[in-house]
Amino acid sequence: MEKSAETLQKGTEKKIVRGPRSNQKLKIMYLMKILLDETDETHDITLNEIVKKLKSYNVTAERKSLYDDIENLRQFGFDIIGSQYDRSYHYKIASRDFQLVELKLLVDAVQSAKFITKKKSDELIKKIENFASKYEAKQLHRQVNVNGRVKSMNERVYYSVDTIHDALCKECQIKFQYFSWTVDKKMELKHDGTYYSVSPWALCWDDEKYYLIGYDNREMKIKHFRVDKMTNVSTTDEKRLGKESFSEIKMSEYTNKLFGMFDGDLESVTLLCENHTANVIIDRFGTDIPIIKTDKEHFTVKVRVSVSKIFLGWIMAIPGIKIVAPESTVNMMKSEIKRLQEMYL
Repeated sequence: MEKSAETLQKGTEKKIVRGPRSNQKLKIMYLMKILLDETDETHDITLNEIVKKLKSYNVTAERKSLYDDIENLRQFGFDIIGSQYDRSYHYKIASRDFQLVELKLLVDAVQSAKFITKKKSDELIKKIENFASKYEAKQLHRQVNVNGRVKSMNERVYYSVDTIHDALCKECQIKFQYFSWTVDKKMELKHDGTYYSVSPWALCWDDEKYYLIGYDNREMKIKHFRVDKMTNVSTTDEKRLGKESFSEIKMSEYTNKLFGMFDGDLESVTLLCENHTANVIIDRFGTDIPIIKTDKEHFTVKVRVSVSKIFLGWIMAIPGIKIVAPESTVNMMKSEIKRLQEMYL
């Protein structure tokens, strides 16, 4: 009886030794991964190299079985091209769901979107790289470092957008807290942290920011909110309100009246600001700008902006902000004020 048990144990050990063949059912999956990671339109791989890489995944493979697996992948829809050079066969994925230029566009969109934080941008770009070979992924990685644009400081924006989309589908209300930036670059909740109750009707992406267009349940009117200023967003069981108000407007016309962009020659402009304008300044230019407190009520800030009449109008529209340098921009403002005065005489 003991001998029988010992024999049984030895038999089990022999099966364990043949471990590499335990992954045979995963062989075609690893083969697909190798082809996707290691090849593209300009890079191929030999059959011998495939065998070695499969071995690193604890998978053994015979050449004949690999021919069959590659053909099965072709029938499944992969554009695999095989070519013979001398005595070696070379294989590559010739085309994919996304072309490299399309992936670059996606990376640039993620990188430049202000409503996505830098951390979340890096995570998304890493996932986009999975749609490319390791050679193409390097090109996408180089593109990540091109632009140092102002990004959202609110890590929850990514999930807030998803919650709002969920509410739009369910036609229900949402609640959230709203904040602004202080002169000390700290988030300050509006109305002492009181939750807003809003019926969402649309999401708008303008000037690289997400906006919620909704019906304020308390004030009973249409309002818009910056999604990156919203926090602790959640849906409720209440059906949304404001259907009559939104039936009277065209959303495209409404958003065009709310938002605008400005351009012109880039210049470094120094602004003298009252403290209450810190929220507006940080919103526009981000938290990396140096803020210098001049006295208890004012601070100065130097920003790189596109100086144009629209920019000057933006300054005039915000009480408490004054251009103090350079002199050429100050003179432009004086000329613009004079022009407006003459227009309304």
